[in-house]
Amino acid sequence: MAFHIHRRSLLAMAGIAGAAAVVGPARAHRAEDGTIRIGLVAPMSGPNARYGSFSLRGAQLAAKEINDAGGVGGRKITIIPGDSQGTPTEGVSALRRLIERDKVDYVIGDVTSGVTLALQPIAEEANVLLLNAASSNPTITYRAGKGGMKWTYRNYPTDEVRALVVLKYAAEQRKLTKFSVLSVDSDYGRGAIAFTKKYLPRFNASIVTEDYYKEGEVDFRSVLAKIRDSGAQGILMYGLADTTPIIARQMIETGVAGKLPLIGNGEFNAEVTIKAAPRALEGAIEAAAWLPAWDNPRSKAFVAKFAAEYRESANNHAYVHWETTHLLAKGVAAAGSVDRLKVRDALSSIKYESAMGEVTFDDHNQARLPMVLLQIENGAPSIKGAVSGEIEYPRT
Repeated sequence: MAFHIHRRSLLAMAGIAGAAAVVGPARAHRAEDGTIRIGLVAPMSGPNARYGSFSLRGAQLAAKEINDAGGVGGRKITIIPGDSQGTPTEGVSALRRLIERDKVDYVIGDVTSGVTLALQPIAEEANVLLLNAASSNPTITYRAGKGGMKWTYRNYPTDEVRALVVLKYAAEQRKLTKFSVLSVDSDYGRGAIAFTKKYLPRFNASIVTEDYYKEGEVDFRSVLAKIRDSGAQGILMYGLADTTPIIARQMIETGVAGKLPLIGNGEFNAEVTIKAAPRALEGAIEAAAWLPAWDNPRSKAFVAKFAAEYRESANNHAYVHWETTHLLAKGVAAAGSVDRLKVRDALSSIKYESAMGEVTFDDHNQARLPMVLLQIENGAPSIKGAVSGEIEYPRT
């Protein structure tokens, strides 16, 4: 699927041949108004709008903090949103507008891996830094940096690391080796399962049933009944946060709750998810890029500030976009310039202290980041530790 998206994005690139030409005017614009204009491509509408809303507010909170402290070298940051609607076509259009109309030098985005894959060649052609904060498909950094695309960076763990971490814990600590799959039918959902399959032999584990759901789907009773009778010991689920509570409630209806734990990632740890069906979420295993409960002073300060600013609890998308905006600002400060190439080079050598630990980038422009491993116990997330792993890139 990623390959076809890539081909479409290459075709779309033909329609923005002038994008690269905006590099000079963009720098002149910045010199005139004294700002740092950061574009943020995310789904502001459509089925994934919830992710976009948290992403935007996280980035805006970071910009406010930076600006209140005097900006970056005296320059104030402006966050300019672009609505991808969660689709590659709309994401491409949003990026074009940000580059051509809004004259941004740097872009953060997208939440959806398929959109990010489509954005990469356009950012490359225009020499615009694309700093990803939430897409987890490993292909993004397989082909970045040493992989060829010099303008893409990612400040987020990949599905490959996540799949290995949760499978290892499920097999070694929980003695679960037979799994059913119920994941979202997307690059993310299918990709995570593909990487899980890569490591199944290591733990003498197997998949007994495999099903995927579409965005907006609401009836899972028949597939859950099949899973219940399959002999599986757990359900591998890499899914959508809004769908997880629906599945969890139907797990209770079909007699699956309390027998087969959810394993993977679908915001199992979110308070709203657990409250929807606590019996179904009990024992769920998840590896997260970040948790509101993470015991770190910087993290706790962010949680408090976000709640005070927006009267809502922060989630993962809010955090990673808040942290990534700060990271980008540090890159600009380290470069001592808004020049795109200098900022890009500064990121390659940066050592940035995030709430999750020190961030550095490898030769594929992928951040080395630990993940939080957690298990739902007595209706609340129980952190089992922070784990990380160096990515094994495909040989070229």
